[in-house]
Amino acid sequence: MNWRDNWRVILLAIFIAVSVYALVAPGVGGSDDAATNESLVAEAGGPTNLAFGLELSGGTRIRAPVDGQTAYEVDVPRETSPGQIERRVAANISAADASDVTVRLAQSANETTTVELLVGNVSTERFGSALDAAGYEYDRIQAGVTDATRNTIVRILRDKISQAGLAGGRVQEVQTADGENFVVIEMPNANQSQVEDLVTERGKVQVVAGFPVQGDNGTEYRRVPLLTQGDFSRISSAQDSARRGPHVPLTLEEDAARNYSNAMNEFGFTGEGVESCRYRDDPENPGYCLYTVVDNETVYAASMGSGLARTMQSGEFVQDPGFIMQTTNMSEARELQIHLNAGSLPAALNLDDGTSYFLAPSLAEEFKLYSLITGLVAVLAVALTVFFRYGDPKVAAPMLVTALSEVVILLGFAAAVQLPLDLSHIAGFIAVIGTGVDDLIIIADEVMAEGDVNSNRVFQSRFRKAFWVIGAAAATTIIAMSPLAVLSLGDLQGFAIVTILGVLVGVLITRPAYGDILRRLMTDT
Repeated sequence: MNWRDNWRVILLAIFIAVSVYALVAPGVGGSDDAATNESLVAEAGGPTNLAFGLELSGGTRIRAPVDGQTAYEVDVPRETSPGQIERRVAANISAADASDVTVRLAQSANETTTVELLVGNVSTERFGSALDAAGYEYDRIQAGVTDATRNTIVRILRDKISQAGLAGGRVQEVQTADGENFVVIEMPNANQSQVEDLVTERGKVQVVAGFPVQGDNGTEYRRVPLLTQGDFSRISSAQDSARRGPHVPLTLEEDAARNYSNAMNEFGFTGEGVESCRYRDDPENPGYCLYTVVDNETVYAASMGSGLARTMQSGEFVQDPGFIMQTTNMSEARELQIHLNAGSLPAALNLDDGTSYFLAPSLAEEFKLYSLITGLVAVLAVALTVFFRYGDPKVAAPMLVTALSEVVILLGFAAAVQLPLDLSHIAGFIAVIGTGVDDLIIIADEVMAEGDVNSNRVFQSRFRKAFWVIGAAAATTIIAMSPLAVLSLGDLQGFAIVTILGVLVGVLITRPAYGDILRRLMTDT
């Protein structure tokens, strides 16, 4: 065998070998933190490394708009900071605080200043009145949030899914024909209620100090937020121990540690407040408590420990600012860790104005079986057609093997990058088989159109002529499919991506290799 003349066949064999390795080798395309959250992720398994999407594994899909409204072309004094504007507007809305208002100042002549209200229980009229009361004129108020806020939400949701170990999860932004914007979340193998909790809650975490103060009417209890997500430099994995219970170990930034330590000393937590939290036994008279608050809901209340109090009194805490946030169970601890790592959403998703559904894994298994049967039927139909067309195994058998090699290469690629396969991808694979065999038929017909091939020179001339035809057809297919692959058009996007990849693999690898195989079988050289 002349290696130089048959390098295309060798290249095809290498691609097939690499693809098979990616399909079946343990650990390829996997993630170390996969299946971290047992309550959300089904057990991994199966003979291949393929990842399956919602339609082939079951799971939850949520499609919802973002809660909020935006005022456009807001006229604010140039010297005023965004923080000042946010506080002034929020002060006029009882259901919001400064963190629920976002100001984006115009950075150029083509941009306008916007003010977003990121809560869903305030009317447009009330928001307009708050802007008027703060002294800011505006052009209009529209439902929805800005592109920047939506992009932030998509990024944080992706981080949350990654932190939760939800293999195959996907988050994207889509826009309807009438201009409505939605965030779409798909999570294979995931429980619907827990997924809804994970992605529709803002995940705003705070450490709040609660302590007694003496007022004119006796003892009153004051609550002061001290720490949020941005104050932590290191967030460890959720843990459970007999002494501390479920908790998340944390390390503070230097400035946050100094402020936190000063507040603990000032509010009395390092003195009479040590080991004095009675929140569980006496909520009306809780004493000195450090509350872990997620989305304004207290998930745990703890006392200041004597050891930690001593380090704060001596100043050692600022040099080594590590402590723990406790919860009542490991599920809450893992969720707390996710929120701390991913950050809080600027706004929540409005599930009431969206859609949510769950596909049972048993039904998805049926789809997977039917997809396999459909693929086998397609291969059988192509094989019978090719053999009836030519009647010569020397032409038909390599044609069929070459066409199927494209599917193997694409499956190997999908396994390597952990592309979650859905029914749209399966349709793309079937289309690749059909278009691949079409191109191989063009090659075979062109080569054998004028009788037997009597020399290598004649074969190469005819092959090049056929290859120009299939190259032009491939370019047309890629151009036609490109908009579907780029735009967020649901299932059409997956079909287009697989079809384009199949065409590229065919033109660059399998069609030239089939030409070398056919030349080897039909000529003496």
